[in-house]
Amino acid sequence: MTLARPVVILVMALLSGCANLNPPTTENAPPTSAPTAATNKSTPGLSPVNSGQVQHQGVAHLALPNDLWERMRKGYRMPNLESDLVTDRTQWYAAKPDYIQRMTERSSKYLFHIVEELERRQMPTELALLPFIESAFNPQAVSSARASGMWQFMPATGKSFDLKQNAFRDDRRDVQASTRAALDYLQRLYGMFGDWHLALAAYNWGEGNVGKAIARNQRAGLPTGYTDLNMPMETRLYVPKFQAMKNIVGTPSTYSVNLPNIPNHPYFQSVPLPRDMDVNVAAKLAEISVDDFKALNPSAHRPVLLAAGIPSILLPWDNAEVFQRNYESSSLDRMATWTAWVAPSTMKVSDAAKRAGMSETDFRAVNSIPPRMVIKAGSALLVPRSAQVGADVAAGLADNGRLDLSPEQSLKRITVKAGKQDTMSSLAKRHNVKPEQLAEWNKLPESANLKAGQSLVLYVAGKSAGKKMAGKSSDKTMVGKKKQNHDVRLAKK
Repeated sequence: MTLARPVVILVMALLSGCANLNPPTTENAPPTSAPTAATNKSTPGLSPVNSGQVQHQGVAHLALPNDLWERMRKGYRMPNLESDLVTDRTQWYAAKPDYIQRMTERSSKYLFHIVEELERRQMPTELALLPFIESAFNPQAVSSARASGMWQFMPATGKSFDLKQNAFRDDRRDVQASTRAALDYLQRLYGMFGDWHLALAAYNWGEGNVGKAIARNQRAGLPTGYTDLNMPMETRLYVPKFQAMKNIVGTPSTYSVNLPNIPNHPYFQSVPLPRDMDVNVAAKLAEISVDDFKALNPSAHRPVLLAAGIPSILLPWDNAEVFQRNYESSSLDRMATWTAWVAPSTMKVSDAAKRAGMSETDFRAVNSIPPRMVIKAGSALLVPRSAQVGADVAAGLADNGRLDLSPEQSLKRITVKAGKQDTMSSLAKRHNVKPEQLAEWNKLPESANLKAGQSLVLYVAGKSAGKKMAGKSSDKTMVGKKKQNHDVRLAKK
């Protein structure tokens, strides 16, 4: 008993000491970059932590604020840019409170996830503001140069960062996948240039263009900072616009801006998709509107979700359990009214629509087929799912199906006669058509035995009836090229 009191006092003292310790913070931690092939030595400002490693901060999260804006401010790491252009853009944004309000309210669904990812990688948290500049935080945004999503990836760049783009989904619009790719890309650019302003310029203008601009200045004996380079006006304004948003978020009261409160906790969580399911059915099971569902799952740009290609969906935090409960108790035998069909031959849209039992207008709309185009053989298309189709779409088709279109041509109907040695294949090759097309036109199997002198119908291309598909601009920049009136266009959203 004589030892009990001292032991108790010692234990209490230790506990008191632990409670008074300041929790570790990431405030002064340097940003990290994934290793890149562009550098063989450590990059200034980066510590050698792989971007794929989760950085567990112990009890650090206990000290985080309740407001996400304040959490973001604590993680500001990038040097400030001060210039007349920054002042001009800051005043431009501050003078449009309604625009700021729309953008920030839209961002509230995604910001927590982005800030979490930036902190996990130990990157500057103000980079979470970049989608304000790229897309006004609209994950459905598409530029005139075909850049897509809130991070505005061009098709080729998206593919280089493993963002799948097929007939049924576009990962450039996916909240999680596109954020992962954008941060991977930004880390790579910082590793190449060792400067965040140059990295942002390269994100907009292309790393090759920035590299060439730096090389030109070096040859001329000129400085090579962001403000020293000769670049297009769009890129010249890019970092000032970013700095303007950073200024406003940093001290909104200075600019008479009221930012909506964004709680410092997750907005959504990922839920497994157990089977093919119409978008409106998934929204109903989750008890949310279709618009809210699409805002969290913008990569699914068709009316149906194919489970083999989209194994999980995002739902508001409190609705994930609701979805699971309603799914398990649902009496619906079939949750998808659409399925995938592969075109057996190149055909007109009207013919494909007829096969699907749809009007041409509806068929074009559901498959996003523009006018004056024909469907190429092997294309994957959505068609109504009949009661006889019990199985969901197979993984290979759901994950890799592509819609290939070509300009519509005026086809001339001709009749040819088969020779003694002719087969469907040889006759098709001679007239530059596919055997399956020849078989389709003549209602014959591809293996049919032809008789000498047998007449067959062919359709051969005449003069093109339409121009090539619009929007085929090359991927000169790594991320979408925007017009100089970008702010004006977004302000109308």
